[in-house]
Amino acid sequence: MDLGIGLPTSGRHADPETIVRVAQAAERAGLGAVWAFERLLRPAEAVFAGTDQAMPLPDNNAVVYDPLETLAYVAAKTSTIRLGTSVVDALFHSPVVLAKRLATLDRLSGGRAMIGLGQGWMQQEFDATRIPARRRGAGFEEHVAAMRACWGPDPVRFDGRFYTIPESEIGPKPTRLTLLAGAAAPAAIERAARSGMGLTVVVFAWDQLRQAVELYGEGPGPLVAQVNGAITDRPLDERMPLTGSVEQVAEDLAEVRAMGVDHVFWHTFEGDADETVERVGRLNTQ
Repeated sequence: MDLGIGLPTSGRHADPETIVRVAQAAERAGLGAVWAFERLLRPAEAVFAGTDQAMPLPDNNAVVYDPLETLAYVAAKTSTIRLGTSVVDALFHSPVVLAKRLATLDRLSGGRAMIGLGQGWMQQEFDATRIPARRRGAGFEEHVAAMRACWGPDPVRFDGRFYTIPESEIGPKPTRLTLLAGAAAPAAIERAARSGMGLTVVVFAWDQLRQAVELYGEGPGPLVAQVNGAITDRPLDERMPLTGSVEQVAEDLAEVRAMGVDHVFWHTFEGDADETVERVGRLNTQ
């Protein structure tokens, strides 16, 4: 198991120089991967697709750098660290266009891309991209199949329910592209294993993480845990898994390693990226 961090790609103070500095510091610290995420917009009131349940979004979601362009830029400034997305919402992109972008990133980075793909959850993002939210599930599975067709031998052809690709030559082809499914619901986790994808899951509680690992079972891996909480300079009395002091997190990592998790990374919040690199680097040497 290795460790990583989310790059500081969001917030009004995000800038290319800071993103590269943090990525290079993570590489020097021997971390396994850096990560970026996708957010198309921050509506006044974000709503879960198909419901009237609102989900407040943090202020930093108003400015979010595109993950694939960012990782291509970082790839040119680093040598060995892997480059991950958790996640790109596949349904908001054409399978042919996204397949070409991912293959290009894989080629430009020397096979370092680990691409987490999600189905999307926010109704306003579905509306903005003119994609029906009901396409989730079967549509996501077909989207991945269509991209894999693009990455297969030429001539490529795909005839599906939602997507059609006429017989064509499509390149470049990826070399070592790793696909992960960003999933939380049991059906989505089982779909990830069935589709031959790894899994990336946000950790909220121990029982939730154990259930995700159990549902994924003997999936083809890798299994990635994302922590949306901080490593602090002092111990915490009340905390989520993998948060708190370096000593507390080190104890949690032993349990996560025993579950079979392959990689853990911490999301960085505005202004704390350098501290996160330093603390994760300390964990990486233990």
